[in-house]
Amino acid sequence: MDLVPLLRSLVALDTTSARTNLPALDLLEREAHAAGFVTRRQRWTDAAGVEKGNLVCRRGPDVPGGLALVGHTDCVPFDPEWKEALSGEVVDGRLVGRGSADTKAFLAAALTAARAARPGRLPLTLVFTADEEIGCLGAKKLLAEGALHPAHAIVGEPTRLTPIRAHKGYCAVEVVVSGIEGHSAYPEVGASAIHHVGRLWPELEAIGADLTRETDQAFSPPYTTWNVGVIRGGKARNIIAGECRFTFEWRPLPGHDPRRALRLLEDACARLAAASGGKVAVKVIPLRTDAAAVTPPGAEIVRFLEAESGNEAATVPFGTELPELIGMGAEACVFGPGDIREAHRTGESVPLDQVERAVTILGNAIARFCA
Repeated sequence: MDLVPLLRSLVALDTTSARTNLPALDLLEREAHAAGFVTRRQRWTDAAGVEKGNLVCRRGPDVPGGLALVGHTDCVPFDPEWKEALSGEVVDGRLVGRGSADTKAFLAAALTAARAARPGRLPLTLVFTADEEIGCLGAKKLLAEGALHPAHAIVGEPTRLTPIRAHKGYCAVEVVVSGIEGHSAYPEVGASAIHHVGRLWPELEAIGADLTRETDQAFSPPYTTWNVGVIRGGKARNIIAGECRFTFEWRPLPGHDPRRALRLLEDACARLAAASGGKVAVKVIPLRTDAAAVTPPGAEIVRFLEAESGNEAATVPFGTELPELIGMGAEACVFGPGDIREAHRTGESVPLDQVERAVTILGNAIARFCA
């Protein structure tokens, strides 16, 4: 299948993280077999009972080394009102649809480049993962399996063909504050979980201020950031709220202990519970504690992608599957067509000229690192 039809076929599949990605793997596996790859799958059922899978495609000897091209198949949800979300329509040189930039364009480019490249003496591995958008879960399963050991890797993300050699970590927790319900006309009979979350807020601000004290000018912003993205609680306006819960996330700089903010938050929550005289309980539930990832600026894969793209390597504040590939022993870099600012929004699209250029660059990478 040619590049644009392949990308359109991938976009037409709804691979929102809440759904199975197996139909996408079926399509990718057919194309990989046609290009002479041997394939295998790693399958599991997620907490919601949905089947998920990773697809590993190898051409060349079954030995460590060579090059891995890695991309995730899952996408974030899209607005049901967006009628073009699964269309793959081409408008003014851009292909439109959910996942077109993040990261189905890279998947199509990697397969197209692999199909055109001559087999080398070192292995070329195409790795298609699940559940990157909800915690890089597929890549973590491959890392835990311990079977992949590429010498070099390119992790596909929409970077506008700029090599990304480092990014911040990603950590998140859910905080559950439990109080005592009661009639709102008699506040002495209860303990409002929402009011106690309000008392916790200055502590969160203090934690955030503490995290900004250390900086790294390679990043923008140059400090560890934090955010409360979701909060909910209470049953009705005339009931003392018995529960309030919120998410707290932070993005640590390289070299920073990803659990530092967690310890500060746990200490603050313990003080809040103690000050309530036993009326309020606070539970902190860790969701993710992923450290930052760094590839040195002088690494061969970084220098190669800089020379091929004409773009100087950069850093980003968001997370990718880079840590998992580094954990496999690879010298790795994040790279791909499209713009992250186009991703995760209605109207997501990718310029086809960038996708075509990505095919050329990935083909040259295969020749360089697998020959």
